[in-house]
Amino acid sequence: TETFANMGAYLSTFAPSVPTWLHGTLMAGNYKTPLIYVNVKAVFTNTVPVDAYRGAGRPEATFQLERVIDKAARELGVDPIALRRQNFITEFPYATPVAVEYDTGDYVATMDKLEDMADLGGFEARRKESEARGKLRGLGVNCYIEACGIAPSNLVGQLGARAGLYESATVRVNATGGLVVMTGSHSHGQGHETSFAQVVADMIGIDENMVEIVHGDTANAPMGMGTYGSRSLAVGGSAMVRATEKIIAKAKKIASHLLEASESDIELKDGAFSVAGTDKSVAWGDVTLAAYVPHNYPLEDIEPGLEETAFYDPSNFTYPAGAYACEVEVDTETGKVSIEAFTAVDDFGNVVIPMIVTGLVHCGLAQGIGQALLENCAYDENGQLLSASYMDYAMPRADDLPMFGVDHSCQTPCTHNPLGVKGCGEAGAIGSPPSVVNAVVDALQSGGKDVTHIDMPLTPARVWAAMNG
Repeated sequence: TETFANMGAYLSTFAPSVPTWLHGTLMAGNYKTPLIYVNVKAVFTNTVPVDAYRGAGRPEATFQLERVIDKAARELGVDPIALRRQNFITEFPYATPVAVEYDTGDYVATMDKLEDMADLGGFEARRKESEARGKLRGLGVNCYIEACGIAPSNLVGQLGARAGLYESATVRVNATGGLVVMTGSHSHGQGHETSFAQVVADMIGIDENMVEIVHGDTANAPMGMGTYGSRSLAVGGSAMVRATEKIIAKAKKIASHLLEASESDIELKDGAFSVAGTDKSVAWGDVTLAAYVPHNYPLEDIEPGLEETAFYDPSNFTYPAGAYACEVEVDTETGKVSIEAFTAVDDFGNVVIPMIVTGLVHCGLAQGIGQALLENCAYDENGQLLSASYMDYAMPRADDLPMFGVDHSCQTPCTHNPLGVKGCGEAGAIGSPPSVVNAVVDALQSGGKDVTHIDMPLTPARVWAAMNG
């Protein structure tokens, strides 16, 4: 691929990373590709500086690759799904020619699920029904993979970054058994307060209401790198797991003293410590009280108190992947595109709270569809932004979108973080734009139009112009 990437008039901190190591390293996609050539040129222009935004390089890689595959299938006269299946990576770990190693995945399973959920077998009947109403109906399919959970510090160090991309957590237990978890990750709507609390509560076997999450407080949290690149649970959550493991290890020492048993015989389950093979047990709250009221306490062996900090630096990216299907109708009189159906099947590894994951996918799909059909920063020759307000910049609204079909049951857990999670915040925005464009091209070709590509956004004017040569 030859890529020319707009940097704007000045470089932001992260801008050059987006089209290079976040983009070029994903050009293998889901496919066995023996040789890959990537040449990226970053170009200064008269626009505003750019920076990373939801997906950041991964949507561009997916768009380039999946549009090429769709175009190839049409020129070869073969089924676009069959062509993808023929080339799927099926053995893991898989080292790509562009510097990354996928640890796990099952692209066949996500495609199987997609074909079933989206009722692709019934598409031709739906196309005929649309044609009877004077509309052209098209089907677009897309597969994507994302490298997220950024990042191994040694990798970004080799690339010249002056930061380590670990995450940190401090877990403080009070005398009555409640926990305060301080994290460098920050929530801006992803539901961290719920997900993080559930992870810690499940490890101990207590109610999640006993866990308070503190984020965004640089005066209290240890050094952390924040929320981006779908890393919150994979990296920030893993730091919490490590800190909680330290808490449990110390609590077992205290419990073994209280129960007069060997530490190796102590088990923690459902918020109580017990001696294996006996009915002797002590509650979580009694152990935490002993830590702060050390009347009967092995002071010579264990310090009072119960607070631990952990840093987690991932050994690899995580690699969520999926298969998407989009059905559109195109109005031949005006060129207006409407999304009639959209199905997203994703493999996010282990899922902590399915409702939150579904919501994040919905958000990403709305954003990706907006990019494909509506959103555009328009400048004149002098660098003046013409779409600077929402009177001019077309954001997607509820009536631009259908009800989405979403599934994340095809789970291949990540092999190198303690939760087996992969990240889901950007997936919808990565997989949806090429699905939409593939669908519109399919619709126009079904109507006998000689159209092989239209640049985003696919506004009515652009689609009408393409249809009419």
